[in-house]
Amino acid sequence: MNKTFIIAEIGVNHNGNLDLAYKLVDAAISSGADAVKFQTAIPELVATNYAQKADYQKKKSELGESQLEMIRKIHFPIKTYELIKTYCNDKKTIFLSSAFDLISLDYLENLGLLYHKIPSGEITNLPFLKQIGKYNKPIILSTGMATLGEIEIAIQVLEQAGTTRKKITVLHCTSEYPAPMAEVNLRAMQSISSAFGVAVGYSDHTPGIEVAIASVAMGASIIEKHFTLDHNFSGPDHRASLEPAEFKMMVSAIRNIEIALGDGIKCPTFGEIKNKLLVRKSLVASRLIKAGETFTTENLTSKRPGIGISPMHLDEVVGKKAPHDFLEDELIKL
Repeated sequence: MNKTFIIAEIGVNHNGNLDLAYKLVDAAISSGADAVKFQTAIPELVATNYAQKADYQKKKSELGESQLEMIRKIHFPIKTYELIKTYCNDKKTIFLSSAFDLISLDYLENLGLLYHKIPSGEITNLPFLKQIGKYNKPIILSTGMATLGEIEIAIQVLEQAGTTRKKITVLHCTSEYPAPMAEVNLRAMQSISSAFGVAVGYSDHTPGIEVAIASVAMGASIIEKHFTLDHNFSGPDHRASLEPAEFKMMVSAIRNIEIALGDGIKCPTFGEIKNKLLVRKSLVASRLIKAGETFTTENLTSKRPGIGISPMHLDEVVGKKAPHDFLEDELIKL
């Protein structure tokens, strides 16, 4: 059984509060996450003073502020992530973080991350891709807003920089918060797998848990889902996040799906073998049949239990002589 790698995307839902970050880590662990992921950035290297906020960001942040002003408020100073990683290590969970600039990227590499995550917005950032490809670490590549052509180029850049394709997992993603169901296009995840021969997963921004669960049934090896303690907190991503109880339900459902997927070999299960003789049918007499009488489709029928001659052998029985009397409903024996 392949175990889905489930990431609780804390992102910037800590709102710049370290105590809240620790509480989010604890809650994610209790909810069954395999890893927690943050976002690491030097705001001035990410956005200009003129960059405007996306519509979803405007709904849960101060009116009139620029994207840069918002980013400054919700990001930790870069060295804070060393504290968070140490906390995660102590809690025996995997710390991940997406970098949004080259300095943050190098900082995270020096922290010894097991995986590097490329956020959707950096998929066309050539210097970023080249730098992350040089590390030759497992890479999780999000593809929100991207075309198949852009994904192909990004994979090629990573490979040319030194990361083999087998180390790259590509996440299908819809970069809207929350993402409408009509824009999910979950089959695109399978298209990515077919087109590039890579492992795939799903970065989920939809409300609820059903799309993440469905993606596992469709082959996702990684699930990333935004995580918060309260949908009503201020900040851009809380509305598109799961609270702990919801996240725990999602994890439980995914683990059940993993078990249910099985090995793909179609054969009777242990439980079915016990039921087979009770549910299948046998050839029986549909009326009194005298010894020496010829078996016909009129004096034979099929009824449970399935401990006698299978109805699949009807043509072999018809035309033969009854070796003795058979009462109505008696199993036919030759």
